[in-house]
Amino acid sequence: MRHRVKTVKLQRDAAHRDALLANLVCSLIEHRRIRTTLAKAKAVRPLADRMVTLGKRGDLHARRLAVAALRQKDVVKTLFEEIAVASKDRNGGYTRITKLGQRQSDSAPMAFIEWVDAYVPSMAAASDSAAEAETAEAPEEEAAAAK
Repeated sequence: MRHRVKTVKLQRDAAHRDALLANLVCSLIEHRRIRTTLAKAKAVRPLADRMVTLGKRGDLHARRLAVAALRQKDVVKTLFEEIAVASKDRNGGYTRITKLGQRQSDSAPMAFIEWVDAYVPSMAAASDSAAEAETAEAPEEEAAAAK
């Protein structure tokens, strides 16, 4: 019986759908936030949450299951070392979907999907922190030269 068993098919066959969802999760891990259609965002959420749960387990078997699902070892390393660590106190709901409105070309509903706990650096904040680091190093160098 197929009670409450549901798969979002996204008008693709099984292999294409699996590759699409794996690539979306890899992009989400790498970029921390991606812009996609609402249907794809809703389809990728369960897989992304499952990968974070594996990352929180942290054992070798969980790492091998994640590599089998995502097919990229460097992305799995980032997942286990950064994303899962940031979500260690959360018991689920690791992703957030924010609706953006219609895409202009075909009126498809668009959305952002992002991690709830992961830090997303902005361009301005990154340049400010780099400038602060440079000014902090200058007085130390002057003090060392004075000695």
